[in-house]
Formats: sequence, structure tokens, C-alpha cells
Amino acid sequence: MYLTQLRLDPRSPQARRDLANAYDMHRTLVRGFVREEQSPVPRFLWRLETNRAGDAPVVLVQSSAASDWSFMSEFSGYLRDTETPVTKSFDPSSLLQSEKRYRFRLVANPTVTRQGQRHGLVGEDMQLAWLHRQGERHGFTVEAAMVSHSDTLRGRKAETRVSLLQVQFDGVLRVGDPAAVVSAVASGIGHGKAFGCGLLSLARCP
Repeated sequence: MYLTQLRLDPRSPQARRDLANAYDMHRTLVRGFVREEQSPVPRFLWRLETNRAGDAPVVLVQSSAASDWSFMSEFSGYLRDTETPVTKSFDPSSLLQSEKRYRFRLVANPTVTRQGQRHGLVGEDMQLAWLHRQGERHGFTVEAAMVSHSDTLRGRKAETRVSLLQVQFDGVLRVGDPAAVVSAVASGIGHGKAFGCGLLSLARCP
């Protein structure tokens, strides 16, 4: 798998547009994987990192296919200091071991379906309960977690207005089924993946 870090310059009109609308951001990121409009888009996940005030916005992009960000040279000043994006390859199956503990970050769209309609879960207790259920489903146990950020994402998809609950979880998990967790890392967790949700990032606990 591949992980790319894009450091955007908010002085760029194109960057400001993408930062203001997650759907526009997704459409820009798609160009890192396809050149023809009708070409199939390989699965990828992305997340806008929460940084300290004054830091450059950072977008993480994870994919199973190699990316090509050379097209960003068309957008004057889009990347901070016109730097070349940093892409690293990694193998999650070599990182994850059963019963080992890992620090994690997940920006997700916690929802429940009622009468055929999906509703965002408001309230930290319900959001954390959703996270624990996802752990049971995806082969890990949440040992400690906090909601470090929660917001309603608003934007447009073509002519349709989009409103999406976006919650950032940070904490520690224990791997029970490494293969299931690898699948969750590769496929993402929950809904709203095109809008920057679902990317599960892991790091070994010291």
C-alpha cells in the first residue's frame, strides 16, 4: 500500500476551494490515480489532518495503487513551497500482530440506520459506542479512545448539498484478528469515504 502526504498552501485559490468542500478535494485527489475521465478509479482513502493554528494543511492519501501527483504543477502554489509530495510504501500485514497494542487515529462518519435512512450519531457516548462496535466488527478492541474533534461537514456534490457528521477518534486499540484489521486499514471504516472519512492510521505503542 502507499501513503502520501500533501502539504497544501492555503494562499492558493485552488487549495482554498478544495479545503472548503470535501467533494472538490476528492475530485482533485482522483486525478492522482486516473488521467481519463471515464477510467475506473482505484480505491483510495484520504483525511485532512487537524493541525495547530498556523501550520500548513496536510492531506493524507492512502491507496493500494501507486499515485502520480505531477498534475499538481498545473495549480500554481497549490503545494506548500512547491514541494514534491512524499509517498511511502508500507505493508500493514507486517506491522500488525495479534494481541499487540497500537495507537490509532480515525476520522469517521458514525451513523445508525433507522427506517431505511442513515442518521449521524450526536453525543460522545453514542459515538464511542459506535467505535467499539466497529472494533468488534473489524477485529480489534478499543482500550482507550477520545473524541478529539466533531463537526458537521457541509458542501456540494454537483448540485446537491451535502451534510455529513465527521468525528475524529484518537486512542489505543488491541489487535485480535490481524487479517481483519488489515482489511479495515485497506478498505476504511464506516461511510463517507469520498468526503475524507474512514482512514484508520496505526502506530506501534512504545
